[in-house]
Amino acid sequence: MDRDRAFGPKALKDWRVLVLGLFAAVTVLAGAFQTAFAGSYHVWEKVEITLHAEKQYKNPYTETEVWVDLTGPGFEKRCCGFWDGGNVFRVRVLANAAGTWKWSSGSNQSDPGLNGRSGSFKAVGWSEAQKEENPCRRGMVRATANGHAFEWADGTPFFLMGDTWWPAPTFRYRWYDDDKERQIGPGAGLKDYIRFRRKQGFNCIAMIASLGNWANDDKPSRLSMADGTVLRAAWKQAGTNSAKDMHDEDGNRAFLFPGKVPGYEKYYPDIDRINPAYFRNMDKKIDYLNSQGFVPFIEVSRRDIGQAWKKYYQWPGSYTRYIKYVWSRYQANICLFSPIHLDTTGATISPQEWNAAANKVVDKYGHPPFGTMAGTNSNPSTLRNFGHTDKARWLTFHQVGNRRTHDLYPYLTEIFNASPPVPGINGEPYYAGMLDAEGGTEKSALYCRSAMYGSVLSGGLGGHIYGGGGWQGGLWSGEVEKASNYPIWKVIKWESANQMQYLRSFVLSEERKYQQLVPNADLLQPSRSGKEKSCLGWAYCARTAGKDLFLLYFEKDCPAAKLSGALPMRKYTATWFNPRSGKWADAGLLSAGAAGEITLPNFPKDKNKSETDWGLKLVLKSAQ
Repeated sequence: MDRDRAFGPKALKDWRVLVLGLFAAVTVLAGAFQTAFAGSYHVWEKVEITLHAEKQYKNPYTETEVWVDLTGPGFEKRCCGFWDGGNVFRVRVLANAAGTWKWSSGSNQSDPGLNGRSGSFKAVGWSEAQKEENPCRRGMVRATANGHAFEWADGTPFFLMGDTWWPAPTFRYRWYDDDKERQIGPGAGLKDYIRFRRKQGFNCIAMIASLGNWANDDKPSRLSMADGTVLRAAWKQAGTNSAKDMHDEDGNRAFLFPGKVPGYEKYYPDIDRINPAYFRNMDKKIDYLNSQGFVPFIEVSRRDIGQAWKKYYQWPGSYTRYIKYVWSRYQANICLFSPIHLDTTGATISPQEWNAAANKVVDKYGHPPFGTMAGTNSNPSTLRNFGHTDKARWLTFHQVGNRRTHDLYPYLTEIFNASPPVPGINGEPYYAGMLDAEGGTEKSALYCRSAMYGSVLSGGLGGHIYGGGGWQGGLWSGEVEKASNYPIWKVIKWESANQMQYLRSFVLSEERKYQQLVPNADLLQPSRSGKEKSCLGWAYCARTAGKDLFLLYFEKDCPAAKLSGALPMRKYTATWFNPRSGKWADAGLLSAGAAGEITLPNFPKDKNKSETDWGLKLVLKSAQ
């Protein structure tokens, strides 16, 4: 070829055009695949796909839906995304198995920035040492094979040990970007409180993404909007205070103001205009919790927003959209979901109406793609309020909550006996400082232990969520005001929370065998000596089907009891358990009679009535 023809002016111009074209194409592809080719990921690690809309939308939150179709080893699902401000849309995915994963994007709009993008990433597994370092690397929480308890995706038992930090996304659980350790006091932040709880064995934080008391309106607590007015349900207890402001550290709230409720435009937001900035700050906290081995239990909102929401906005579609937004945003975090915090059915819309909104999420978009389980705090129980999984199609675990005495626990036995079985927990039990017990006292801790052990042995094998602060606030309301007698940094140190770790020691003392327990308080006689609405005088029993393991718990003021349902003429090793210290003490070798009955020994110090609470474990001797 002639050199001048090959490299002449026209050829050089054509070459430049070709190079520039290729560079432009590579730039576009790099932008599309910026997440996918950022490197390899671990399984169960969040992968963020960012898309940029090329068209303008008046309200991207209400107008636009985005997704990616994700395929990987044994996996092929559509994963929904969310608007994150401006022209930015994100889809968060993860790999649940090692290998190569591919995705392609789509939307409900004819937008080349959202449709037709594609990419891939590789995932590798964690070592066992890395999993020990952070149990969230074991994968999403799921139900055990028998349906009654939780486990990690790799089959390791997960016994939920939670705390009620409902306003955790707000400034009340302060976020610091640095990792400096601060003393538990007025200057402490969320990271400091997590360090404190982690040492005590906690692994879950229950929170509400956006609370109903959006702004301080100087009205009594527990607000509920109905027909544009504020219904006041002032607490009977002393110390009623104003509805607390629930913005984040930068002053953001979950939705934008002003709202549409007549006369309350500056107190009740426009829930058709979501505020991504609020959720970007919440992202930091959710990611941090996962980095510390904690599983956030994210309830999208609280029941007191229901009446105004339904009256002034399209129902149930607008609420379904909000559930989808939160669930899509955190579907690639290791967490648990809830569509509503229904701690009371009074002064709100009906459970059936909340249920309809939640059902529409799974009917239209399917269950969360990576197996995130969903339940909700519900009084007295999700089973009573929503029905079982055939009626509440979004539900994959049950809860009881917001009643403070031991007459709540039989609802967990009812849940245990539902078919098909799903895990159950007490999500909002007796809070330290309620009833006739001052917070931080042994009496208050005694009542907390009733909730812990009574709930689990009544069928709540999924675990337990603690609460502290009483009616005055504390952890559950995020008290940070200097004038408060129950600020977070004081309540978090109460011994009742520290004793949660002993519950886990007791329940898992025979390792994963607790997952086979069946609650049956009637095997103990007497088992109901105390008053119904109290935390004293009741006893609890759970036994394996093979009758080789019994776990018993006696509240204070229980008489010595007899046990039935053991294997006839067999011997059991008995061990007392101190739920205040976590220590065990030999209770001797017990023999079952011809009918399987056992006369249990007196309580420690040879007391025929429990002067405090005790646990007792019986193990079939030949099974040891």
